[in-house]
Amino acid sequence: MPTVALSASFVRQARCAPDRKKTDYFDVGQRGFMLEVRSSGGKTYYQRYTDDHGRERQYKIGPADVVTLDQARRKAKQIVAEALLGADPQQKRREMRAIPLLRDFIAERYLPFVRTYKSSWQTDETVLRIHVLPRLGQFALDEVKTDAISDLVNSMRADGYAPGTMNRVIVILRYIYNLARKWKTPGGEDNPAAGLSAGPDVQRNRFLNEWEAESLVRSIHADENRTAARSILLLLLTGARRNEITFAKWDYVDWKNRTLLVPKSKSGRARVIALNHSAIALLTATPRVDGNPYIFPSEVTGRPSASLFFPWDRIRKRAGLGDVRLHDLRHSFASFLVNRGVSLYVVQGLLGHLHARTTQRYAHLAQETLSDAADLIQQVVNFPSQAQPLGN
Repeated sequence: MPTVALSASFVRQARCAPDRKKTDYFDVGQRGFMLEVRSSGGKTYYQRYTDDHGRERQYKIGPADVVTLDQARRKAKQIVAEALLGADPQQKRREMRAIPLLRDFIAERYLPFVRTYKSSWQTDETVLRIHVLPRLGQFALDEVKTDAISDLVNSMRADGYAPGTMNRVIVILRYIYNLARKWKTPGGEDNPAAGLSAGPDVQRNRFLNEWEAESLVRSIHADENRTAARSILLLLLTGARRNEITFAKWDYVDWKNRTLLVPKSKSGRARVIALNHSAIALLTATPRVDGNPYIFPSEVTGRPSASLFFPWDRIRKRAGLGDVRLHDLRHSFASFLVNRGVSLYVVQGLLGHLHARTTQRYAHLAQETLSDAADLIQQVVNFPSQAQPLGN
């Protein structure tokens, strides 16, 4: 360990001793300050110091081709001063290195956690994969700022996404950071999504009319992705939720009673979906994949599709229904029944709504049906428009 007067010219000319992997050159004027020169030609500044426990430590300052000698000296003096005052010069560096990237925290902590209890965790995974990770995933937790999330939401707004989708991004990010703080994850002390909102999520009920439903069915039958097409048609025939169909297994079908079991619905409870004759015919005609328990497995992965967006987008546009969402098939199923006089109580059971107030969104359709039924009396009693007052 030679001791030399480190200078800019010495640093440029310094070479590793022959037959050694590295040589440490200690500065004669600044105790513990040294230049490491490796056989590969690489050079790095270090500062050695003694911590509170009397142990000798070494702090890596940086490479000599990036950090100047004067900069390295100033940093070395700061390190020694911190150590003399009782601080740990390495602590901040360890803390910074312990801060995970957002994408790693999501993959290693968040998703494994929500899988254990959240029935819609796959929706979270899809939202994060499509919207959040491409823009923010490469940043450490503490590097994601409120402005960055606002920019993401504004970009989604410019692309035409609904407030509900944008709010879902914000809500998921807010929950991620709440968990990071609860778990005392480094870098998760502040929540950059707190207080953000994309605006009110206006409840949007889009109902297909009979002509639109016929056009949609024709487009479904014409689609090249037969697995996705069958699952979308079954959504229309049953009013089920997307995951209730895409994750359905053959063992869940009760052919005798014409029902499809959902072991865990959105409410967290099991429910059964009533299968009409068309739904039974569709399932009967659906080919089974040997060794695969799912009714509609992906042709690529063999697993249920996390999203039907791309085949659905193709199908709805071919039918001229670009504004119709996949979830609107559920609304349309309900509206068709209510418009034919089926009670809201029965519709509630068919949709699997836990509370009657959820089904009340279709109440106006029931009222319209009642009004139309009341008008039928005119076909029996022909009351003239210019009727004379009735006598005693």
